[in-house]
Amino acid sequence: MSTALVKPVLYSYFRSSCSWRVRIALALKGIAYDQEPVNLLKDGGQQFSTEFQAVNPMQQVPALKIDGIILSQSLAIIQYLEETRPNPRLLPQDLKKRAQARMISDHIVSGIQPLQNLTFLKQVGEKMEWAQHNITCGFKALEQILQHTAGRYCIGDEVSMADLCLVPQVHNAERFKVDLAPYPTITRINKALLELEAFQVSHPCRQPDTPAELRA
Repeated sequence: MSTALVKPVLYSYFRSSCSWRVRIALALKGIAYDQEPVNLLKDGGQQFSTEFQAVNPMQQVPALKIDGIILSQSLAIIQYLEETRPNPRLLPQDLKKRAQARMISDHIVSGIQPLQNLTFLKQVGEKMEWAQHNITCGFKALEQILQHTAGRYCIGDEVSMADLCLVPQVHNAERFKVDLAPYPTITRINKALLELEAFQVSHPCRQPDTPAELRA
C-alpha cells in the first residue's frame, strides 16, 4: 500500500502542550489520523518504555508516523505538514510576517514551555512558584511582541503556527494559576482562537486518553 494511503499515527498525551500543537495543525489541515496515547505518568512514564524508545529515542511526545517516516519535535512536524500539505497555510506568505510567526513560536517553544514541562519540574523544589515565574517572564515579553504583530490572531488576521503554540501555553498558565490580567493581548487572542473548531476538537479535555473527570 502506498504510504500516502496509510493514515498517520500520532503518539500523544492529552495534556502535553507539544502534542496539542500538532493536533491543532492536523485538525486545521483536515488530516485524518489515529492516536496512540502515551501516558507520561503511568507505569513510571510510558515514554520510557522500550516500545516507545523505538518510536522516539528522545522519549518525548509528540511523534508522528506519516508518509513512511517518523517525526518528532512539534515544530518540525508542523513545518513538514506545512510543506507537504500547504492548505490552509500556517505560515504567512509575507516573509517578514513568516519570520515573526517563527519567532513567536520559538519564543514559546524554546523560551517558556521547556522551563515548566514535566521533566524539568521534577528537578526543582517549589514547582508552582518556578512555573509561575518562568511563564510570567515569558508572557511579559510575548505581550510586548504581540502588540506589534497581532490582529485578530498572533500575526494579523490569519491563523499561523504562532497561534498553535500560544493556546497550549495559555492553558498551561491557567493550570499553574498565573494571573493573566497583565496580558490583555494574549488573553484576547487566546479567546478568539478557542472559538475555532480545530482548537476545540484538539483540546486536552476531548482526547481519547483524557481521564473521565477532566472530560468536557
